[in-house]
Order: sequence, then structure tokens, then C-alpha cells
Amino acid sequence: MPDVQPLVSDFVLKLKRRKVEGSHAVARQTAELLRSVVSQHRMVSSANQAAALADAVRAVGEQLIAANPVELAVGNIVRRVLHIIKEEDISSTAVGIEGLSVTVDSDDEYDSEHDDRPALSAAVLAAHARNALRAPSLQTLLEDIPVSPAVSRTASSTGDSDGKSKSAGDKSSTRKLKHDVIAAIGDLIDEIDSCYEPISEQAVELIHQNEVILTLGRSRTVKEFLYAAKEKKRSFRVFVAEGAPRYQGHVLAKELVEKGVQTTVITDSAVFAMISRVNMVIVGAHAIMANGGVIAPVGMNMVALAAQRHAVPFVVVAGSHKLCPLYPHNPEVLLNELKSPSDLLDFGEFSDCMNFSTQDGSPLLNVVNPTFDYVPPKLVSLFITDTGGHSPSYMYRLIAEYYSADDLVVRRKATS
Repeated sequence: MPDVQPLVSDFVLKLKRRKVEGSHAVARQTAELLRSVVSQHRMVSSANQAAALADAVRAVGEQLIAANPVELAVGNIVRRVLHIIKEEDISSTAVGIEGLSVTVDSDDEYDSEHDDRPALSAAVLAAHARNALRAPSLQTLLEDIPVSPAVSRTASSTGDSDGKSKSAGDKSSTRKLKHDVIAAIGDLIDEIDSCYEPISEQAVELIHQNEVILTLGRSRTVKEFLYAAKEKKRSFRVFVAEGAPRYQGHVLAKELVEKGVQTTVITDSAVFAMISRVNMVIVGAHAIMANGGVIAPVGMNMVALAAQRHAVPFVVVAGSHKLCPLYPHNPEVLLNELKSPSDLLDFGEFSDCMNFSTQDGSPLLNVVNPTFDYVPPKLVSLFITDTGGHSPSYMYRLIAEYYSADDLVVRRKATS
């Protein structure tokens, strides 16, 4: 793919240098890049078109995931695109079979009227393929379909014309597959951009009059969710834990005040002291795992434990592009990364401490600045996504609708 390789290399470099961060921005740019990969991919007429297209996406996806493994949204979008290719291949195969059954008719009316053999519809074949979460080729689907004598007679009498029409049909189906996949990826990009609206529409059902809401840090999804409740004339107060050491809670508090929301900023260590006054905790997420666990900004597990201790509902709002089909124990999952110690300490002030070390050469002062926390599913009360509200135990079924089981590990298949 020489035409898109510069785009791939540029995006890989941005991911490595953390120039692109945040699930929404990463997911959208990944989808746009993969749309370009599909658009520029050159199909070989003799090859399995869907398999070749999926292999090209896997090759690029493997590079993107390796560039920044902690951005799980990259792998999510790559797997979504692979699932789209399978679905579109199944659909085009079913349409092709439907067309074949319509155009091929017997010249012998008696045979057609008295043939009692059961016919397989395209819908049945497509449903069977979807249930298996595999994309069988057209040849595989046709192997079990009985061929009538009329088909054989027609094929023998018009061999040359059939060969030409088959070649033209293959090219047409190839173009249609690419077109359908590109259109579906476009729909995916629109879904990523518009995920806030269906989530925010559910705010009125969740936030009631004179309630106290607690959140931590800054999440755009949470912000839009609270905005929607305010626009519906709900009167409520928000406690914002500041989210040290990056203090994104300060930014959220300012944004809420500008919208007329009563807001109180508290320190992260004050969460346990204030939680008894709270009616509900509403937070965002970096990723939602297949077991219903949540990877979220550091400090979130402490908030979840406080909520459980005081029987306060702990609600997570997130778009479907954050649903990850992996489990926390999978080796492909990087749960955390360490940020610069300068967020915590001023090196000028602590320069004297940095020079001292023990006899074995290790420093006396160490600074650990993790980015994320893991919240187990037992601490989560409800997930609000763009498809509705779901319990943690239902997440694996919701995730199964977006991903294929054989795409969990994104790796280009070895060619023999």
C-alpha cells in the first residue's frame, strides 16, 4: 500500500509521541486512516477479496496497536473494521446467491413444478454465517446447494459467455464490496462523532431534581450528560474531585459554572468525606472491558470503593467505541502507563534528593505517576452507552455484536 504508507507512518509516529490522546480523537483518526487504507487497497481478481482486504487492515492495525498499546480505542476500531468487512462480505454473498436463484430458471416447466427438493434461501445462509461469526466464501456457501440439470445444460451451451459474465461479475462485486465497506466505515465515524447525543438524551431519566452528583476529573461525555440535564431544567449540584496531579477537574468545574450548574470543587482525598452527601456518582471511562470492568483515570477505584461503602450508585457513561472485547488479564492489554514525575515534583526543589543514592546505586527517592485505575465490574452499578443503559454482566453480549471472535488478537495471518 505505497499510497497510504506515509499516512500510516505519520499516525504511528503521533501515537508513539503521544501527540494524539483520548479515546474519541484516537478512535476517529484510526477509523479515517483505515477508510483510506480500504479505499487505496488494490484488489486482485483471483484472490478472496474480503480476506485480502482484512489482511491489509490487520497489517496496518498491528502497527497502530504496537505504537501505543495503552490506547485501547485503536484496537477497538481496527476490530470493528474487520467485523464490518466480514458483515459486508456476507451480505454481498447473500445478494449474489439471491440473484443466482432468480436468473437461473429451468427450461423444463415440468421439472420446476414437480421438483420437491428443499431450496436454501440467501437469508438462511447469511444468518447461519453470522451466527458462526465467520465469513465463508461464495464457493463454500454453494457447495451444499443442489444444481439442477437446467443449470448444467445452460452452462455447457454458453461456456464462453458465462466466463466473460463471471469475470465482469467478479469485478463488479469487488467494487461493491469496497464501496460498502467504505460507506460502513463512514457510518462508524459518524457514530463516534455523534455518540454524545444519544447518551445525553438519557440524562433526564437518571438525574432528578435537587440531587447531588459527584464526578472525578474531566470527561466530555460526563460534561455533555450534565449539560443535557441542565437544559431540561433539572436543578442539581455537582461535586468535582479535582483529579490530581493533572487537575482536569478544575477545567470541568469552570465549564459547568459557565452553563449555570452549581459546582463544588473538592480534593481527591476528600471523596470519602463527601460521599455520604451524594446521590449518584457519574464518571467517564478510558475503556470498558469484556468482563464489565472499567479502565478510568487514576483515583477512580477509590471513588468506586467509597460509593460502594455508602451504597451510592456508580454510573459510567461512555460511547460504544470504548467497548473493548479483551479481558484485563489478556497479555495484549496494557492497563497503565507512567507519566512524567514533573507532574508531582519540582525537580529544582528536589534536586538535592535526586543526587543521593544507596550503596547499591539505586536512588533513595522514586516518583510513580500512573495514568489509569482499574475498576472491577462489581463496583459498577450501570453503564450508559449510545445504545442505552446496561448492567456490567450484559457488556460481553453487547461487545459480541460489534466484534468477531477470531479478531481479538490483531495479527496479520501468515501466508504459506
